[in-house]
Amino acid sequence: MERPGGRPSQPQPAPAPPTLIGSVQRAMRLLETVAGHQHGAPAKQLARETGLALPTAYHLLRTLVHEGYLQRDRGLFFLGDAAERLVSSGAAQKRRSTIVDTLAQWRDLIGVPIYYARYRDGEIEILCVSETPSNPAVHEWADFRETGHAHAIGQCLLSQLDEAARRDHVDRYPVQSLTPYTVRDDHTLLRRLERIERMQPVTERQEYVLGTICAAVPLTVGDAAATIALSLPVHQSERLLPAARQLQREMGRRVGSLALAISI
Repeated sequence: MERPGGRPSQPQPAPAPPTLIGSVQRAMRLLETVAGHQHGAPAKQLARETGLALPTAYHLLRTLVHEGYLQRDRGLFFLGDAAERLVSSGAAQKRRSTIVDTLAQWRDLIGVPIYYARYRDGEIEILCVSETPSNPAVHEWADFRETGHAHAIGQCLLSQLDEAARRDHVDRYPVQSLTPYTVRDDHTLLRRLERIERMQPVTERQEYVLGTICAAVPLTVGDAAATIALSLPVHQSERLLPAARQLQREMGRRVGSLALAISI
């Protein structure tokens, strides 16, 4: 092929192939093969199944045992603690990805910021928040863990606990006034928590911060108290309950995957 003016164009060089480390590839094949043998396998069998020379297989197997990715017992090789940690870490990342993706879908569908929180080891934990510039989340101006009495997330989580656990939490984090609408004392808070109906959305109007209202839907899986919540500016008060009901319906459709992500 010629360029304009009659000069032939130079052929473009082929892209360089990726640099691959053969020993790493062979080690990964060994790990995958060992993982397929629940009751372990000897070196000769692993070499045969991976197509490796026996001395090469022995060398790689010894290295993988030394690094903790394999363990050897009576001539058989099994996955080691390091490999198990990799599997566990990958599963945890997948569970978090499920929650992040689900919250983003609900955020876009309902048009509100969405929060996921749970009560664990005596503390309120906000584990994931999904927001957009047009629908920003509530700014944590006062520690969410210490102000559970004042926001819907905290009230929803505390309502799922038994009486002793509620009193323990209030003893550690007494009621404090954040706005003119905040519940006034521990006794009033505990009475309010008792009246919250099981599996019903919990609402809060400007108790944590002026100008914002919130709703939280309980999500109880086994002994785990959790919640999915949303917030709105106060001038959209009429949207609060319909949005909470819509969130509750969407949660019902995804309860299986959410339960798995929370309970493991």
